[in-house]
Amino acid sequence: MKQKFLLFFLISIAFSCSKQQKSLPSMGKMEREFKFVSQDGKPVTPTDIENKIYVTDFFFTTCPTICPIMKSQMIRLYERYEGNPNFILLSHSIDQNDSVEVLKAYANGLGIDSKKWLMVTGERSEIFETAKAYMESSNPDGEIVGVDAKAPGGYIHSGAFILMDGNRNIRGYYDGTKEEEVNELMTDIDLLLNGEDR
Repeated sequence: MKQKFLLFFLISIAFSCSKQQKSLPSMGKMEREFKFVSQDGKPVTPTDIENKIYVTDFFFTTCPTICPIMKSQMIRLYERYEGNPNFILLSHSIDQNDSVEVLKAYANGLGIDSKKWLMVTGERSEIFETAKAYMESSNPDGEIVGVDAKAPGGYIHSGAFILMDGNRNIRGYYDGTKEEEVNELMTDIDLLLNGEDR
């Protein structure tokens, strides 16, 4: 009888552990206001992402190093959540040469819908300050984006994908050049979309 009870107890513990959900940290709130312009030439403000779970990053269309890898991983996110109205992608160009027309051509080349993936441009100083605001929790002392004539393409920037919840809280940083980290990101997006960790 004791053996049966012990077996039942162990099975109960195992089942309980399997039901436990991962808890995502809250790494601060994105308070900064902004007004950028999308690949469609339309203004983009926090209102456009209000109550949406989103992933944001920083890139430029002529980047010869990490951006192509990051974009291939972003496409994975786009394709997985394309039909979900509560999720959106937001990519900021750090290069002033990325005009609306350039971003539109780039987006068309990727075959994406601007309703699900916004690519925005704006004043360089505003983009840089926005990057700093998003990344402050992750790298408070380091340079997140910047002009560097010695860097490939003339800019340095982070390869991070930043997960935001519907209240503009930062919920995670992921290396957008690594498939396994983007896999983890998708697991965490699912948690937020399913309301399991708000």
